[in-house]
Amino acid sequence: MNYKLFLLIITLFITHTSFTQNIELNRGSGFFKINGIGKHQNDSITIFYHKPINFTRSSKILIVVPGAGRNGDSYRDSWIKTSEKHSVLVLSPSYLEKDYNYGDYHLGGIIKDLDLSKGVSFKKGTNQVHIDENIIEFNVDTNKGNWIFNDFDRIFELVKNSTNSNQKKYDMFGHSAGGQMLHRFVLFQPNSKANRILASNAGTYTLLDSEMFYPFGIENVNIPKKQLKKSFNKKLVLFLGELDNNLETKGRMLRSKTADKQGTSRIERGKNFYSLSKELSQKSKMKFKWKLEIVPNVGHNQKKMAKAAAKYLYE
Repeated sequence: MNYKLFLLIITLFITHTSFTQNIELNRGSGFFKINGIGKHQNDSITIFYHKPINFTRSSKILIVVPGAGRNGDSYRDSWIKTSEKHSVLVLSPSYLEKDYNYGDYHLGGIIKDLDLSKGVSFKKGTNQVHIDENIIEFNVDTNKGNWIFNDFDRIFELVKNSTNSNQKKYDMFGHSAGGQMLHRFVLFQPNSKANRILASNAGTYTLLDSEMFYPFGIENVNIPKKQLKKSFNKKLVLFLGELDNNLETKGRMLRSKTADKQGTSRIERGKNFYSLSKELSQKSKMKFKWKLEIVPNVGHNQKKMAKAAAKYLYE
């Protein structure tokens, strides 16, 4: 049998198994576990959820992607009031760092063989993390079955089937590392069932620049024009805190020669990613549905960004 066909069959089998997994979501807060897929099929993912008291088949479904702390329970808790007020089923997947490293999580699993034991330094007394791009090495993982992006649709389908939901799409909110993951999710998996996708306060971005290597550009990864057209047609919102600027000290801030070309603060990098993407869409004559939203008087704070996101999505 063709090796690639064999991998596809195995991936589909694992995905189908996840869809048909027997789970029960009680009203209120709880969690359930699923296995990863591809190279992570032996790793466990904990899905923290809150099912509102007034849940119905028509209730919206929201997937909340945590930051680098992988604390899905805390991120879920930030949405409980919204869940009850607007009858939204909240799901927050938590990936253990020992199973999903920086490349698997922040960068979506698009890279492999990443070694961060060398070429990384922390500036004392700050949130600055400096990387030497001449030392860090990795390879691109062309096996899309290993990418973390595959998990979101299957989590949605699993919960949809288990709750008898009539929803055909789901919303998403991701903050910090979660924001990094979500804008890359839009770029590399635009055929997902995700509807409105709020990428909040990401530290770095993958610019649509063919002269920069991934994760800062796309020189060494393939985004066909047809795929990019679909990406621009997704409802991505760059959700940026006004105070997530050069004075912000919360969260790790990655610095490198290439990363700093995007800007030296999260809000500056987010604005540049949006404007450069919009400019490319106009030059390519592609429909552009992305939006840029600045949240006033908020810095790198997931709870406050979640509160603003709740108003944006459901009020």
